[in-house]
Amino acid sequence: MKFAVIGGTGLIGSQVVKNLTGAGHEAIPHSKSTGVDVISGQGLAEAVAGADVVVNLTNSPTFDEASPAFFQTSMDNLLAAARKGGVGHVVILSSPGTDQVPGLDYYRAKTLQENILEAGSIPYSIVRATQFMEFMDAVLSWTADGDTVRLPATPIQPIAAKDVAAAVTEVAAGTPLNGIRNIAGPDIFTLDELGRITLSRKDDSRTVVTDPAAGMFAVVKGDVLTDKDAHLAPTRYVDWLS
Repeated sequence: MKFAVIGGTGLIGSQVVKNLTGAGHEAIPHSKSTGVDVISGQGLAEAVAGADVVVNLTNSPTFDEASPAFFQTSMDNLLAAARKGGVGHVVILSSPGTDQVPGLDYYRAKTLQENILEAGSIPYSIVRATQFMEFMDAVLSWTADGDTVRLPATPIQPIAAKDVAAAVTEVAAGTPLNGIRNIAGPDIFTLDELGRITLSRKDDSRTVVTDPAAGMFAVVKGDVLTDKDAHLAPTRYVDWLS
């Protein structure tokens, strides 16, 4: 099969390309660095032409109020190019609870992206993955102040990027779901607990203070970012840290 992986040079995309290629498929990575721009549409028609499957792993450059416009424009351009190119399956990567956190601009934007795909005429699959383990350093940096890091006790279920890529690869190479596959890490932590584990394993002397108002995830209520019924990935966070 021929795959066009849009955002194929990033954290997940590069691994998806490697996985698909290793399975004997033709997987071509596309990104701004290869001349493909999902916002202007430059190079998009050529990138998806003749592809059996398009895997869209592009992401908004910001998490703020500009993110809905990114997903609206990028999905409109991508689906138009995919229809013209005769693509038979479009795959995107999303997150659990996107439709349950209206206080986060980025989650409202991801819900919009899902809705646009679902309303289109091309068979599709949505892979919803919990928070990536690789993003924990960034999360810590958002509310770091000297020797203190403030984090809310929001429950999360971190998953390794390699496990996300494996799931996206499997879904992309299969029959369109015309629905959602949920994937998650094997363990649930509160975010402040995860921060303490991370700093301890890295011999970082900073202290995590539980603050219900700190950072982007402070507006998340309950356990909507976790999914006990999801397909559970094998990599545990403490093993990943090692």
